[in-house]
Amino acid sequence: MYPARRCSSLLHRDLAAACLSSLGTHPRRTAPVKKRAHPLPARANSSPLLLGSLQVCQMGSSSSSSSRHFSTLAQTLSSAAVADSNVDTDDYEYEQADPDALLRECEEVLRNRPPRLHRDFMMSRACSLQSAPIRVMQWNILAQALGEGKDGFVRCPMDALNWSERKYLILEEILTYRPDVLCLQEVDHYFDTFQPVLASLGYQSTFCPKPCSPCLDVHNNNGPDGCALFFNRRRFQLLHTAHLRLSAMMLKTNQVAIVATLRCRFTGRVFCVAVTHLKARSGWEAFRSAQGAHLLQQLCELTTQSHLEMDDENRTRVGESEGGIPLVVCGDFNAEPNEEVYRRFVTSPLGLDSAYKCLSEDGNTEPPYTSWKIRPSGESRSTLDYIWYSERAFQVDAVLKIPSEEQIGPDRLPSYHYPSDHLSLVCDLSFSQQPHRLM
Repeated sequence: MYPARRCSSLLHRDLAAACLSSLGTHPRRTAPVKKRAHPLPARANSSPLLLGSLQVCQMGSSSSSSSRHFSTLAQTLSSAAVADSNVDTDDYEYEQADPDALLRECEEVLRNRPPRLHRDFMMSRACSLQSAPIRVMQWNILAQALGEGKDGFVRCPMDALNWSERKYLILEEILTYRPDVLCLQEVDHYFDTFQPVLASLGYQSTFCPKPCSPCLDVHNNNGPDGCALFFNRRRFQLLHTAHLRLSAMMLKTNQVAIVATLRCRFTGRVFCVAVTHLKARSGWEAFRSAQGAHLLQQLCELTTQSHLEMDDENRTRVGESEGGIPLVVCGDFNAEPNEEVYRRFVTSPLGLDSAYKCLSEDGNTEPPYTSWKIRPSGESRSTLDYIWYSERAFQVDAVLKIPSEEQIGPDRLPSYHYPSDHLSLVCDLSFSQQPHRLM
């Protein structure tokens, strides 16, 4: 076992400090730093910002020493930067980048790789003309340390997992669909890649590492993996955020969740979005069910408490005067639909439904797979990932189709043309009714 794996009290202290976020409270420096307001980015579907390159400037320092092009920014940095508990991501200002230019750069870097998976949206109903839908993306992106050092994808060449190109495959997928809310698992390059790059595209974010990440077992790792939540800061305002460590059978576990309460700046509508990653492996079904029960309990308490704390004007914008705040819950549950944890979510008093059931003919069946991999133990094709939503508050406008077996290829995932062993899930959600108004 590598020394870094020992979850001593010192490590727990450092990991708690590493739960840095551009959303909430951070460790403060002794000397105050004067901050400028972040410029508001253009929406993803608006005209390009026409910036020649992405720059990252630490405030108070000269741009000549800290400005970086996107290509340099996305390079793997020293893991020492991740362990620095004094880093405050709000002390950095990111010049807003042109998403189309970054997408072209990804395509240029990946020009020698096979064509990527082509996936269309299936429209489940006519989109509302009154307000733009909320695009939600759920994705376990595969931690770099696990992909190279532990997961054993026997049909995936190691060269296909090279971070210098795989990060561009991940960013290309995100840029292609440009979600308003992005929920990621197995993120072990948050500080050096995803936070700065996506901040330049107008996303605000938070990251919660696993208390005892298996990435720390891997030599030359980039720090612990965990969950990350990003949202379009021009469209949404953060009201509250919570980092949760899930419990099971009265024991604290190694799995975490993030819950953020957001208000739409244009409509005033309020909702909560959560991201989680439950315990993996066969034989842990009861453990996952207990984790799911704890998460549901926490979501119920958080949404109810946030609802009670609102003033009357904001409470009427939620959509249900006594039903709590609407929810979107994204995650890699590591559980097939026949597991108890899935049934817990289906029957929860929170009134949740799964967006990807819309792909089925009967509207009640999950897709046949969201993950397909080959390990030394054999081939595994499983439905593990979900986007849950409050059925009373949201309607599903569209979902991104699951690629066919032929598209995925005989070597399955990950591969030269897809960066993770899990497929991304993307759906468009609209509020199903106008908010109640005070009489």
